[in-house]
Amino acid sequence: MRDLATLFTPRSVAIVGASSDPERIGGRPLRYMVDAGFKGELYPVNVSGIAEIQGYKAYRSILDVPGEVDQAIIVVPVGALEASVRDCLSKGVKSLLVFTSGLAEVDAAGAALQDKLVAMCHEAGACMLGPNSLGLFNPSIGLYATFGTVFWGMQPKAGPIGVATQSGAFGACAYGMATLRGLGLSRVVATGNEADIDVAECIAYMAGDPDTRVICAGIEGCRDGQALREALLKAAHAGKPVIVMKVGATELGAAAAATHTGSLAGNDAAFDTVFAECGAYRARTIEEMLDVAYFCAVAGGLPASDAAAVMTTSGGIGVLMADEATHLGLPLPPVSPRAAASLKALLPFATPANPFDSTAQVTAVQDGITRAMEAMLEDSSYGTMYVYLSALGMSPERFEPVGKALRVLRQRHPECCFVTLMLSQPELARGLERDGIVVFEDPSRALRAQAGAARMAELRRQLHEVPRLKAQGSTPRLAPVAGEHEAKALLASAGIPVPPEHLCTTPEAAVQAAEAVGYPVVAKIASADIAHKTEIGGVLLGLPDAAAVRDAHALLLARAAEHVSRARIDGVLIAPMVRDGIETIIGVHSDPVFGPMMMFGLGGTAVELFKDVAFASAPLTPERAERMVKAVRSNALLSGWRGSPAADMNTLVQTLCRVSEFAVAHAEQLQGIDINPFVVRAQGGWCLDALITLREEIPLEAS
Repeated sequence: MRDLATLFTPRSVAIVGASSDPERIGGRPLRYMVDAGFKGELYPVNVSGIAEIQGYKAYRSILDVPGEVDQAIIVVPVGALEASVRDCLSKGVKSLLVFTSGLAEVDAAGAALQDKLVAMCHEAGACMLGPNSLGLFNPSIGLYATFGTVFWGMQPKAGPIGVATQSGAFGACAYGMATLRGLGLSRVVATGNEADIDVAECIAYMAGDPDTRVICAGIEGCRDGQALREALLKAAHAGKPVIVMKVGATELGAAAAATHTGSLAGNDAAFDTVFAECGAYRARTIEEMLDVAYFCAVAGGLPASDAAAVMTTSGGIGVLMADEATHLGLPLPPVSPRAAASLKALLPFATPANPFDSTAQVTAVQDGITRAMEAMLEDSSYGTMYVYLSALGMSPERFEPVGKALRVLRQRHPECCFVTLMLSQPELARGLERDGIVVFEDPSRALRAQAGAARMAELRRQLHEVPRLKAQGSTPRLAPVAGEHEAKALLASAGIPVPPEHLCTTPEAAVQAAEAVGYPVVAKIASADIAHKTEIGGVLLGLPDAAAVRDAHALLLARAAEHVSRARIDGVLIAPMVRDGIETIIGVHSDPVFGPMMMFGLGGTAVELFKDVAFASAPLTPERAERMVKAVRSNALLSGWRGSPAADMNTLVQTLCRVSEFAVAHAEQLQGIDINPFVVRAQGGWCLDALITLREEIPLEAS
């Protein structure tokens, strides 16, 4: 990874296209940095020859600046952009921040200019942020290299949360909301068109940045999936939570992302999979992203377990939290017998439980609230301790003794995250946060934040390093796959179990094949141009004798001619009828961002209706293949449902691994694989149908 120090911590900044008007785009960065007390040199540059800009000596060209320049902010029209970049590079500037828009996001000519600028920067050993970037800021040194309007009304404070987004508007919304909530920010950057520096590289930088403890990221698309994987893993190994928002999940959203940034949104399921494999949590709203980041930043990391303890002075709040915890999958284990005895001795009128309703009578007991919390934590492994205090935080003098006791409790139990649920004055809340105590008003939001943090802790225990795919060298190239018969033959050569079958071009050959494999048999139309045979009635099951086979041969040819008149027909496949076993689907999707992705599900044709599937990056290990199977909601069917025999998991796991290895070996050519169904039996399993598509192949649609 490149050193982005001159981007985030420059000692000197030139504004090329600087304006004397602090309201204009070219004037805002200078004004913001002056107001924030930037701890470095500022050099306004404007071709007009004006002597002074906003109180600073101005220069006609960056080449006229007397000292070294670490970073240049470029705010010029597209027509002047190439010359400005060339001058900056001649000056020796190492980080260029380009606000200018109208490049790759507009047309091919803009894309060509953008590529040329990147090549110029790389040749000079420089990096470029943008173009079409809103900029970046680092509050700790007063660096506000941005034209965002958020800073007209607020100034973010320094803190532990880093933010990297593609979209400037998304970023401004996120850090604006964070600032209003009093959250401190370390580094914030909007990457724009990502001609050079992208969100992945910024995440990797923040993973090594000592000022950043939690990272928030906003992604629309990604050009290098492996770089994103490596950045997320670097953050996970550094112990830094990453909360990601990926927009473009719907077809409409994906199209909007492509138009806005000139990048492809990629497959949304693949992004979900990669985030999970690399230990990142995907938030669905900006509020949730900030809640999880806040929880992690204040608590000092991720909870030791997902188990929670809840103490309230209100039964209703306890019920609400129990419902929400159940919905989120957060366990609320009962208090230990020793804790129950301690609670009963302290508060005889209350029932020891979790949630624990101390009732308002707890206030009549000296230090009753914190002593009850201490009792609940006896002999426990709770990762988070909640206490509901209503509006006590609105009265600092009444809260003071409780606050002192809470701080002592937090120090005594550093392995547990402490969360107070109450209305409070901002300064009181900030004081608790400085001592590692999380403060929420809404119990449900607090639980969702904990759930996100706990999910990341779980994911970190099973991080997956996916090696970069090597260029296809010794692996033989695949010939065009004509249809199911050829697809199965290829898979059989890779070790996937395929039943004996015969491709027949005449009724007589079909009868001979049926007698060879044994009745009853299955007959299927064989054509590379008919991807989904069941949709045209191209599969006939349970044929009992020679007459049925002859009739089936004629019927299948007639149906193919009726529904797909242009289809090339190879013949009819005859195979044994497999009666028992559980139908599953095994697939490979060649994702344009992340490469081959494995898919697994149950249900044969119904899988498309219920979408009960799991994804994983290829290649698989046996352990990951087994986790993938267990991630499917209907996996209980494989264990022996209502007296049926359990499926052969060893065969299923072995098959998943072999398919994944085949996919990786042929990643350059492969578009996708569908094995549907793969029938798992009590002993062994069979690939009963398969479709392999290469990048240049497009099956005909039924017509």
